[in-house]
Amino acid sequence: MSKPEEPGAQESSQTPRTQAQWIALARDVLDVEMQGLAAVREGLGTSLVRAMTLLAKCAGRVAVIGVGKSGLVARKIAATLSSTGTPAFFLHPVEGLHGDMGMLQSRDAVLALSNSGETGELNAIIPALKALGAAVIVLTGKPDSTLAKLADEVIDCAVPKEACGLNLAPTASTTAALAVGA
Repeated sequence: MSKPEEPGAQESSQTPRTQAQWIALARDVLDVEMQGLAAVREGLGTSLVRAMTLLAKCAGRVAVIGVGKSGLVARKIAATLSSTGTPAFFLHPVEGLHGDMGMLQSRDAVLALSNSGETGELNAIIPALKALGAAVIVLTGKPDSTLAKLADEVIDCAVPKEACGLNLAPTASTTAALAVGA
């Protein structure tokens, strides 16, 4: 069996069957992940410095928010921040819109994650969070998105492609967000 053009691109009848094929597939997936991280690394600049300055000046806590896979990554980032001495918690945007936004104060900061930047639940809550006086930092793969336009600072986490053969399942993009956010 020849190596697939993209990770996960095989048909079910072409599922790797040998140890060597599985290892080759795993290496292909890791290559895509590393390429994504390298692209994000190269794109880091002054927006990262401004975002880090906002977080350093935060006198309160950091609320990390996201939906779906970005929400799972946001939970991990909040846990890592807490473990390393930055008071942080995960806030699900839908719960925030239904009363849990009361956990936030003007001295807090918000770190919002969305690869597309078009997640309705996030875009709905950001204006209210800003009205509270919280600084809003966005990690997104689309720096021209609606969410990015609502933010105080944007960190571009765009990756060239996902490890999913259809380029749909968030793989490299979630890895990049986790690496930058934590």
